[in-house]
Parts: sequence; structure tokens; C-alpha cells
Amino acid sequence: MQFNSLQFAIFLPIVFAMYWLLPHKYRWMFLLGASYYFYMSWNVKYVFLILLTTGVTYLAALLIESTESRNRRKVYLTLAAVICFGVLVIFKYLNFLLKSVNDLTSLLAIPLHPVTMKLMLPVGISFYTFQTISYVLDVYYGKVKAERNFGIYATFISFFPQLVAGPIERTDHLLPQIREEHTFSYEEGIDGLRIMLWGFFKKILIADVAAAYVDQVYADVTGYQGFDLLVVIFLFTIQIYCDFSGYSDIAQGTAKLFGIQLMQNFRSPYLSSSIQEFWRRWHISLSQWFRDYVYIPLGGSRCSTLRKYRNVMITFLLSGLWHGADWSFVLWGGLHGLLQILEQVFRRPIRALKAHRFGRVLSTIAVFVFVSLLWVLFRAENLEQALYVIRHALDGITQPALYLQTKLPLNRYRILAIGSCILTCGAYDFVTRNRDGKVWFRTLPKAVRYLIGYVLITGLIVQIILSTGETQFVYFQF
Repeated sequence: MQFNSLQFAIFLPIVFAMYWLLPHKYRWMFLLGASYYFYMSWNVKYVFLILLTTGVTYLAALLIESTESRNRRKVYLTLAAVICFGVLVIFKYLNFLLKSVNDLTSLLAIPLHPVTMKLMLPVGISFYTFQTISYVLDVYYGKVKAERNFGIYATFISFFPQLVAGPIERTDHLLPQIREEHTFSYEEGIDGLRIMLWGFFKKILIADVAAAYVDQVYADVTGYQGFDLLVVIFLFTIQIYCDFSGYSDIAQGTAKLFGIQLMQNFRSPYLSSSIQEFWRRWHISLSQWFRDYVYIPLGGSRCSTLRKYRNVMITFLLSGLWHGADWSFVLWGGLHGLLQILEQVFRRPIRALKAHRFGRVLSTIAVFVFVSLLWVLFRAENLEQALYVIRHALDGITQPALYLQTKLPLNRYRILAIGSCILTCGAYDFVTRNRDGKVWFRTLPKAVRYLIGYVLITGLIVQIILSTGETQFVYFQF
């Protein structure tokens, strides 16, 4: 069941109505049942995996809190991590590991029969695994108390708006909200619907439209060159942002309908003037997870310069691997880590450049270009295809009249339509890059707010009628 499906359009109003009609003491039970139904709509069999991960971490946290023995606490933590990460490795990384071993032995002229397992990647497994592990770690370090009620803990892990693709919520932020009694707020409900509308706008009117052109080129990438490749590099950069941040907006808006606040997962990332700033604004919940549970435990920045750079590289290589079971994702993460290290090495001249407004603009453009080029590794089927796209994107640029000719089905009306949507999204990001978008929107005249809502709803209806069906969110594969 996807957010952009008819099933969800039926599911959400029913769950919303039942939730607020029920007494407070039954609401978490209802949310738990609704969340598991939501997850089972993808594949009933994989509900046992989330139950296993939830049960193991629930028991581990109780055992950790019940003993003062440091060694026993470490044993319980290790067992929980081994089981949870073991499930993740088996279902997400096993075939990648087997293939890597086979490729290595082939290079060494050692013949092996390739072995693969026919396992479907359970949707959301990377997200809820990290959420459960962070819970156990928080209990281990004494940041939170272990939850005694298994049902409430299971609701915290499986809360359906953020279950499939985040944000990866922290225990001290979401778990208390599952417990506490909520009173329905009309204003909060309207805010939630507005945030959802904005998310659907980014997903359906920008990401899905851009995806049609991106998919066409990547289906036969060697049949295109020059301007067409440059266009899809840009369009995928826009697609992945509007797709993932659109999901996060819908999740955040849906949660608000139930009186629950989810953390903000994006904050105008393409307006960043450094790679480090980009990662403070992109997929914030994951960036903070790796900062708190990988980078800082490794020593963070409170160590020698070389060790600090090592910590950065390890963190980003693992981040790349989290995103996908392929060496192209590892390379993508490593290059982001390398760029951050280079920013540290040349921080003085970069700081001098950014002291001037024009220099800051140049830095922002440079970051956008680097990030866009690295997204090619994300979208390409393999490294060879990615290198082809990057290598041939500027072929023929010295002859502008020929270079601008395109095989893509782009006419002036389509360019105007998608261009205006992208500019609208960019303008909103610019205005709200350092402020709360909801607060800013409320400052607009009432007539302007209604006009914006009318235009967005009309555009969504038209696009839904013209589209061939719902499309999956990009980050579901992670």
C-alpha cells in the first residue's frame, strides 16, 4: 500500500476516524493493528521479520536495564545487534556478498559456481532495523528507560506513516508521543493535510514526471549522448529529492492527523554551500543516526586529524552501503566522504571565498553540480553505465545548435509545465531554508493560501488522470 494509491486513500480516512473515536487507552492498540495491516499489505510473510526484530530488541533492552554487570550488558547489546543486523544482511546483502566473493575468486583464477538466494528485499527493513538498534543503544547508554509495554514499543517501531521510508525516529522523540493522550486539533489537522498536499505535489507533479524521462534514457543509455544525458542528470537530481522529501512530507502530515509530530527530514539541501552542510539538510534522520552511533563512537573529531578523516570515510562508506547492496553505492558514499575531507583540508581558502556573497553562490552551485554527478552512481544500473553518462554528457557542447537537439519527447508545453513546478519547489525551499515552512505559510494572506491549495489540487487531479498508474517511491528499495 503506497501513499499515492487508491488503497491508501481509503485506508487513511477510516484509520483517522476510528482513532479519534476510540478512548485514549485503546488508541495505541488500534494504531498497532493498523500499522501491521499497512505493512502486511506489501507482503504478509515479512511481518514475521519486523516482529522478530521488535521482540529481540524489546527483550534486550529489558535485560540491559535489569543488570548492572557491564559485561552482561555488552552481551545483550551484542546479541541484539547480531540478530537484527544478521536479518538485514541475509535479506539485503547476502547476494551482494556472494557475488563479490565469486568476482574475487574469478580474478584469482579460482573457479566457483556462482550461488545466489532468491530473497525479496522486505520493504522498510533498513529503516526499522536502524530504529530498533538505536533504541537498544539509547537504553544501553542510559539515555532512555526501557519500555515495559511490548505493544506500545511495537507501535513505536511500526508506526505506519514512517515505517517504510522513515524518518528514522529517535526513542525519546516518538515513543512518548505514542503513550501520551492526544486531543484532536482542527488547526493541526489542517496543517497535516497541507503538508501532505505539498508532498503529493513534489511526488506526483515533479518526481513522477521527471522519472518518465530519466527511465527512458537509462533503459537504453548508449542510445543517447550530449544534451539528453545532461538533462537526465539534472532531472534525476530533482526526481530523487522530490520523491524522497515528498514521502517524508506525506509521512509528517499523516502523523499530524493523529496528533504526532515526526522530525523534519529535509531542509532545502540543494541550497547548501558545502557537502557537510548538504548532509545536515539531506535525510537528516539518517545523517544524525550515523553521526551519533558510528562517527562519534569512532572518535568523531576529537582525535588526530588523520583519525578524524578515517572516521569520516568509514561513516560515509557505511552510509553508501546502507543505501544499496552494490559497489556503486559504496563508491557514492566514499566520494561524499572524500569531498568532506577535501573541504576540511582546504577550509581556509573555502571560508575566504564564502565570505563574499558571490563566492557563497559559487560554492552552492559547485555543491549542486558535485551532488548531481554523484547521483548518477545512484541511478545507473552499474558503474559502466554511470561512467558513460558522466563521460558523454557534454559531447558536442562546442556546437550549441546541434547540442541542444534532443531525442526526448520534450516540447515547449512540457518544459513549461515541469519547469514551473520545479521553480515553485525551489522558490519554497529558498524562502523556508532557515525557517519553519508552516509558520511562513500562515503569514500569507488567506486568499493566497486558498489559491495555492486550489492550483496544487487541480494540478494533482489532472496529472493523476493523465498518468498510467501509481509509481513506487525511490527509497522503498533501501
